Amino acid sequence: MDKKLQKAINEQIKNEFYSSYLYLSMAAYFESVNLEGFAHWMKIQAKEEQGHGMKFFSFLNDRGVRVALQAISQPPTDFASAEDVFAQTLEHEKKVTNLLEKLQDLAKDLNDHSAIVLLNWFITEQVEEEKNATKIVETIKMLKGNVPALIMLDRELAKREG
Repeated sequence: MDKKLQKAINEQIKNEFYSSYLYLSMAAYFESVNLEGFAHWMKIQAKEEQGHGMKFFSFLNDRGVRVALQAISQPPTDFASAEDVFAQTLEHEKKVTNLLEKLQDLAKDLNDHSAIVLLNWFITEQVEEEKNATKIVETIKMLKGNVPALIMLDRELAKREG
């Protein structure tokens, strides 16, 4: 595997684990404001992102490349509201999509077909990630501060399986 692609995938492993860390921070915020359904949703999201990091980890190992883990930055810990959290979630997912697309462009430039196949899966997954975040942001906006409706949404998000 090309060294430039190895380095980029190692960077993406860090990005995926940062995403997990970010969503755990968001879960902690939601728990602090007694929105346990929102917290549950974020914990499942964090677990999913950790799985994504491990998918890249395994891919490198399967290709005979040593994984070089990098430091993960501290995520934000203060949020203004549920809407703020999900607006940040959507922006983060868009950023991840962009990173994955750049990684896929590199794999294409290097003609690394197995990396391209892996990255196709991730990019398809990102369509769902952005859709889910958008749906929740738009739903929260419709609530316009209606606390009983927010509690109903909290109960709905608590049903997420993972």
